[in-house]
Amino acid sequence: MAGNDNWINSYLDAILDAGKAAIGGDRPSLLLRERGHFSPARYFVEEVITGYDETDLYKTWLRANAMRSPQERNTRLENMTWRIWNLARKKKEFEKEEACRMSKRLPETEKTRADATADMSEDLFEGEKGEDAGDPSVAYGDSTTGSSPKTSSIDKLYIVLISLHGLVRGENMELGRDSDTGGQVKYVVELAKALSSSPGVYRVDLLTRQILAPNFDRSYGEPAELLVPTTGKNSKQERGENSGAYIIRIPFGPKDKYLAKEQLWPFIQEFVDGALSHIVRMSKAIGEEIGFRHPVWPAVIHGHYASAGIAAALLSGSLNLPMAFTGHFLGKDKLEGLLKQGRQTREQINMTYKIMCRIEAEELSLDASEIVIASTRQEIEEQWNLYDGFEVILARKLRARVKRGANCYGRFMPRMVIIPPGVEFGHIIHDFDMDGEEENPSPASEDPPIWSQIMRFFTNPRKPMILAVARPYPEKNITTLVKAFGECRPLRELANLTLIMGNREAISKMHNMSAAVLTSVLTLIDEYDLYGQVAYPKHHKHSEVPDIYRLAARTKGAFVNVAYFEQFGVTLIEVLNNGLLVDPHDQNAIADALYKLLSDKQLWSRCRENGLKNIHQFSWPEHCKNYLSRILTLGLRSPAIGDREEQSNTRISRRKRIVVVSVDSGSKEDLVRIIRNAIEVIRTQNMSDSTGFVLSTSLTISEIHSLLVPAGMLPTDFDAFICNSGSNIYYPSYSGETPNNSKITFALDQNHQSHIEYRWGGEGLRKYLVKWATSVVERKGRTERQIIFEDPEHSSTYCLAFRVVNPNHLPPLKELRKLMRIQSLRCNALYNHSATRLSVVPIHASRSQALRYLCIRWGIEVPNVAVLVGESGDSDYEELLGGLHRTIILKGEFNIPSNRIHTVRRYPLQDVVALDSSNIINVEGYSTDDLKSALQQMGMLTQ
Repeated sequence: MAGNDNWINSYLDAILDAGKAAIGGDRPSLLLRERGHFSPARYFVEEVITGYDETDLYKTWLRANAMRSPQERNTRLENMTWRIWNLARKKKEFEKEEACRMSKRLPETEKTRADATADMSEDLFEGEKGEDAGDPSVAYGDSTTGSSPKTSSIDKLYIVLISLHGLVRGENMELGRDSDTGGQVKYVVELAKALSSSPGVYRVDLLTRQILAPNFDRSYGEPAELLVPTTGKNSKQERGENSGAYIIRIPFGPKDKYLAKEQLWPFIQEFVDGALSHIVRMSKAIGEEIGFRHPVWPAVIHGHYASAGIAAALLSGSLNLPMAFTGHFLGKDKLEGLLKQGRQTREQINMTYKIMCRIEAEELSLDASEIVIASTRQEIEEQWNLYDGFEVILARKLRARVKRGANCYGRFMPRMVIIPPGVEFGHIIHDFDMDGEEENPSPASEDPPIWSQIMRFFTNPRKPMILAVARPYPEKNITTLVKAFGECRPLRELANLTLIMGNREAISKMHNMSAAVLTSVLTLIDEYDLYGQVAYPKHHKHSEVPDIYRLAARTKGAFVNVAYFEQFGVTLIEVLNNGLLVDPHDQNAIADALYKLLSDKQLWSRCRENGLKNIHQFSWPEHCKNYLSRILTLGLRSPAIGDREEQSNTRISRRKRIVVVSVDSGSKEDLVRIIRNAIEVIRTQNMSDSTGFVLSTSLTISEIHSLLVPAGMLPTDFDAFICNSGSNIYYPSYSGETPNNSKITFALDQNHQSHIEYRWGGEGLRKYLVKWATSVVERKGRTERQIIFEDPEHSSTYCLAFRVVNPNHLPPLKELRKLMRIQSLRCNALYNHSATRLSVVPIHASRSQALRYLCIRWGIEVPNVAVLVGESGDSDYEELLGGLHRTIILKGEFNIPSNRIHTVRRYPLQDVVALDSSNIINVEGYSTDDLKSALQQMGMLTQ
C-alpha cells in the first residue's frame, strides 16, 4: 500500500486544488492540521463518511480494506478517489446554478415587495415610523403581546389539533423508531393533554393517521384514544362523556401500509373528508351534551407541520372556522440548507423530500391562518421571511394601519405570535437546589439503571458531561459535534461526551441514512481515539430521558444541540438566557462555546441560575395560558350551513347520493350529452328521488342557463349549480306553485358567500389585477400587445374574471400566485375555459370546497358522491380527483388536449393525487352504458 501512495496523493492534490469549498467548505483537513502529514486512508474516512454521507462509498472503503490483493485494494481506492472528485465537481456546479437562479429571481421579488410596501407608505402616522416600528406587536401582528386577555372568559372550548405523520399514541411513545416519530409527536400529545387540563377547555382532539400496517402495534389502529390529563382537573364526572383529550385516528391512504411524511401528500384530501365528518359529528354531540341548542364548533383548527397545515386550511375553509399554524420545521429553510451542502440539485431534493409540495402547503397555510405560532423572533425574521406570503416590514405596516383603521387595499397578513413551547421540566428541576446539590437524597435509593449504562463508557466518570440527545440523522449534525470534541484537546481533557442516539440493535439492520451516521460517529471515535471519553448506549427508555438529564446536571455538565434546522434550542437560550448560540456548521465555534461554558464557573452558574429562574415560561400551564389568550382574539366565525331538518320540505331531504358533473375538457356539446346521459342512467334505474345532480363549473349562472335551455334540458333537473369556479352556489326552483304557470329562478346561497369572504381583497385586489394585466403582453418585433383584459360580464362579487386573448403567452399560474402572495393579496387564481379566461376567487373558494359545503349542508356522506371529470380540465383539476368521493375520469377523443396550464406545475400531478386509488376509475367514452357501468362499479346505483 505504501508504494502506491503517490498516485492516490496525486488525485487528492487535484481535488484539493479545486478549492477547499468544493469538499467541505473552509475547514482544512483534520489530518493535515493535526498530524502535519497527509494520510489518504484517513482522509477517505473523514471526507467520504462524514462529508458526504455516502453509504455506498463507505461500503466500498470497507471492502477495499478487506482485500488482500494490493492491486484490488488500490483499484477500489482509485475508484473512490474519482467519485469523491466527481462529487466535489458536482457541488461546485450546483452552487453556480443556484447562484445564477437566485441572481435572476431576487431582484424581481424585491421589486414586487417594494411596490407592495410603497402602497402602504404614502400616509404613515408618526407612530408607524417611530415608537411602534420596533414593537413586536406591530411588527408581527400579535395584538396580545404584553397584555394577555383573561382566560376566565373561556368557557366550553372545543379545540382541534392536527399532526399527520409519525407514530402517535399517548403512552410508551416509540420516539426515534423512525425519522417521523420524534419531538413533534411528543409535543402535540403533551399539548393536547395540557390544553384539556386548562380552565374552560371542554374537549381537545388530536387528529392523526390511523395505521393498520403489519409490524406496528395495534394501538396505532384504534380509532380513538383517551389521553390521561396532566392534572386531575376537569374530570369527566365534572363535565361530560365527550370531554377531555383524545387522539382521533382518521383512516386515509393505503390501509395496510405505513407512510413516511413525504408519501402523505396524495392522500391529504382523504384525511380532510374523514376529519370533516368527525368534527361535524362531535360538534353536535358536545352541543347536545352541555345543553346548547346548537353545535359547539371548534374554537380553532391548529395544523402542525406543512401537511397538517394544508389539511387545516381546507377544514377551516369548509367549516368557516379560524385556523392556526405551527411550522415546526420549515421547508424553505431545509431547502436552503440542502442547497448549501451542494450534494443535490433542486430537482433531486424535490424528488427525495417532495419539498415543493411542502413549501406550497406552508404558503397556503400563511394565506389561510389567522395566527402563526413561532418559537422565536429568529424563526420569524430569518425563516418565515423567506416565504412569498410573509414579509416583516409589510407586516408591520399593515398591522399599524389596521390599528388606526386605515385602508389596507385588500391586503392581509397573518399574526405572528411568539409562544415558547411547553416542556415538562419539573421532574428535573426540583431534584436540585439552586447550588446544584441534590435535594434530600435518600441513602437507600439506588441510582437509575441508565446511569450505569452510560458511566461504564468513561475512564473518568467524574468529569462534567456534555450531553447530546438526537436521532442519528444527518440534519442532527452529530458528526460535527464529535469532530469538535475530538479536535479540541482542552475540551477532551475537561469533559466527557454522551450521545443518546435513539435505540438500535445491529447497525447493519438500520435504515441506510441512520446506519451511515452511526458508522461515521464510531469511525470518528476510533480516529480520534476517544475511547473512555464518549458514551453511546444502544438502548434507553423514553421514561429514562429525565434521568439522563439529571445525570448531566449532577456532573455540572452542559446540554448541546447542533442540529442544522433546529428551533427549540434557539428558543430555550433566547428565553432562558442560559447558554450560548453558535453556528452549527462551525465546529471550532462549537468547541470554543462548550469549553467556555464548562471552564468558566461563573458563566456556568449564571446560566444555571437564569435557567432555573425563567424555566416557568416553558411550563405547560404557562404555554396554555398564552395559547388560549391568543385563541380568544380570533375572529368569531362558524359554519352557516343550517340543519337537514330545516330542508325537510325540499327534495334534498330524500337524497342519499349525489352525482356531480365537472367535465371541463370537452366542448359544450359534449358537456350537454354527458349531462343528458347521466340523468338518463339515474332515471332508468328508478333512482331519481334518492340521487341528486350538481353541475360544477367555471361558467356563470347565465352561461349555464344558456347552455341547458336551448338543449331542451331543465335547470330544475339539478339540485344545485356550483358556478364561477366555486365562488357561487345557486339552487334552481320554480317561482310559482306549479311548473306550468311559473318560471325558473336561481337562488344564490348567501350562507356560502359568508364562508368564502374571508380575506377577500375586493376592490383593492381588482385594481391591482387590472394594473397587472396591462403588464402581460405579447411581443412581436418592436410592438407589444396586451393579452389579458378585465371581463366585468363574467365577474361577480367573489369572482374577478379576465379575458385572455392569446393563451400561448400566459405567464405560469405559479408566478401569478407568487405575485399575489408577495403583495399580501390572499386569493385563488386559476385559468379555465381552455386558458381563455382567468378567474380570481377567494382563498377558500373552490369547486372541491363548495362540494364539501353542500355535503355538510345536505347531510350526505362524501363517499356517497360521484364526480365525473375529463382527462384534463381547468387549473383546479387536481383538487377534483382526491378525497373520499368517487371519481370517474371520462377518457376519449372528445377531450381537448392538455395545454400549458397543466404542464407548468410546481410539482408533478402524481405527487398530490393518488391516481391508482380505488376511488378513481377510468372509463372510455360517456355513453349511457359507459356511465351506468362506471356508476355501478362505484356502488352508486344500489338502492
